[in-house]
Formats: sequence, C-alpha cells, structure tokens
Amino acid sequence: MSTSTPRIRRAVYAGSFDPVTNGHMHMIREGAQLFDELVVAIGSNPDKRYTFSLDERMEFLRLSVEGIPNVKLDHFENLFLVDYANSIDARYVLRGIRNPNDYEYERGMRHINEDMNPNVVTAFLIPPRQISEVSSSFVKGLVGPRGWERVVKDYLPPATYEHFVAHFSQKP
Repeated sequence: MSTSTPRIRRAVYAGSFDPVTNGHMHMIREGAQLFDELVVAIGSNPDKRYTFSLDERMEFLRLSVEGIPNVKLDHFENLFLVDYANSIDARYVLRGIRNPNDYEYERGMRHINEDMNPNVVTAFLIPPRQISEVSSSFVKGLVGPRGWERVVKDYLPPATYEHFVAHFSQKP
C-alpha cells in the first residue's frame, strides 16, 4: 500500500487581463471549482501594447479573486504557456472558448502544447451566452461615447471598474 500524497490537480489560467473582465472571472470561478489549485497568471507578450501596467493588472486580479481560497496569482515572461505550466507543476491549462474563431485558435494551440509537453492537458470551458463576447478588447472598445461608463460596468468586476473609469476619464 502506497503512502504517497496524491498529486494536487493544479491548473493555470493565463492571459493579459488588460483589464480583467467578468468573462475572465467566470473562468476563474469555474476553474477554482474544477481544480485543487488554480494559478491565474499574466503572460507578458513583448509585441503587445498594454493599457494597464503589470502592477495594475496584478492588483485588479488580486482584488477580484479575494475570497476564492484556492486561486494563486503569478506572472511570467518569455515562456510558452505549456513551459510555464510545467515550471509550476501544473498538469492542466485552462482556456475559454467564446466563438468559432477562439475554437480554431485554441484547438491549434492545444495540439502544439501537446507536441511540446504531452503531460500538460488543455481543458476548455465555454462561458454563458450573456458574457460569451466579453473580452478586454471589447470592453476597451466601448470607451468614448456618452454614457460609456454605465455600459462597461456590466462587464467588469467592481474593483476593476473603478480603476478603469478613472484611467479613461483622465484621457484628453
């Protein structure tokens, strides 16, 4: 009879979270229920311009995940996601699929990740219809017209919303 401790089911859910949205929060809450530990990690892409700094995005996440005990926050740079997952001993990568374009992209990435490390499994979740189109880019695209603050409120966690409005209200 083995006395070894069972392996923790650890998953990583990565993104730019620029900013974190209610769509991301759906994924985080569901992932926290599915896995023993969910590492939410900000991946930095040197080719991408971010609206919010890494520190701001980490703070948005920290405030948004308060009360979800098995969620840990981290960030990584210059690594493939599957390599990052391996570095933190995560056997799973959690990804969301909102539409057919996401499906095609994520399916391809899943195969590449499997080629790179067959021990890391990709798990997909499909968000509820009412938030299926919510992305950081979508929310930032709503800024500008009169009343935009009221509209974006439905798509952002409260702590993120306050900072988001303050950031864009300062723009000339």
